[in-house]
Amino acid sequence: MTVTLTIGGALLLLNIWLMVRCGQARSREKVNVGDAGNEFVIRRMRAHANFIESAPLVLILLGALEYSQSSTTWLWVIGISYVIGRIAHPFGMDGGSLQLGRMIGTILTLIVQLALAGTAIWSVYSKIL
Repeated sequence: MTVTLTIGGALLLLNIWLMVRCGQARSREKVNVGDAGNEFVIRRMRAHANFIESAPLVLILLGALEYSQSSTTWLWVIGISYVIGRIAHPFGMDGGSLQLGRMIGTILTLIVQLALAGTAIWSVYSKIL
């Protein structure tokens, strides 16, 4: 389970980074709890929430596919693409000159999810049919 463990470790580090970014935003904007309606804090929190909304499902499917003997090369490509997308997205959420990162991150995430879903379904039904 080399792919899953490596990508899982990278995703956990990304989660920590996103948590720190939220804390920094709250400190900078003097927001103790929640977002206080502050757009900067909301953007940081949504970037973290967006990550949490997709990362577990991606990691579960990545692990299941690796366990079922799917192509390791394919899983590396998918996993690394997801990590890149999840790094680009929060920078884009901050706006400014890096706002293109949000779109890149979103598109990479959607492509990865579609690829994992398709691969998972194909791996089961190609054996049945």
